[in-house]
Amino acid sequence: MTSSERDSRIGPGQGPLRVVIAGIGLVGKRHAEAISRVDRVRLAAIVDPSAAARAYARSKNLPWYDSLAKMFDIEHPDGVILATPTPLHVEQGLECVHRGVPVLVEKPIATTAEDARSLVNASETAGVPLLVGHHRRHNPLIRKAHEMIGDGLIGEVRAVHA
Repeated sequence: MTSSERDSRIGPGQGPLRVVIAGIGLVGKRHAEAISRVDRVRLAAIVDPSAAARAYARSKNLPWYDSLAKMFDIEHPDGVILATPTPLHVEQGLECVHRGVPVLVEKPIATTAEDARSLVNASETAGVPLLVGHHRRHNPLIRKAHEMIGDGLIGEVRAVHA
């Protein structure tokens, strides 16, 4: 879906984008909080097999599912955020891609480069958007540092220690 197609789809009277979060631990809850602050985006459901996740969903008056498969049997969200443990990312990402649902995968995308490539290739073949949650690249401090380095303000960068 192009950005203009998406923007026209969520225009006046079209309703909000419906996003599901799979994995409602610390990072999933941060996504839920961010979604609550964005106009025209709504948290549609929680997918997480834990009792704590079920309680969280109930407290937010949201549907709860213990698996993506069960969720997809009932819901067709506009997007899924995978905030699940890394070993689950590829399998769950592929499930979203095969269902034609755009997916944001928390970093790292996979446990191996080969697995990451298989998910990326499936996404590109299907034409389903796949995004990796590199949120720090949008941090104002990181953007400013990138700008300063690009402008040569600190000289030639020869090494980085992180």
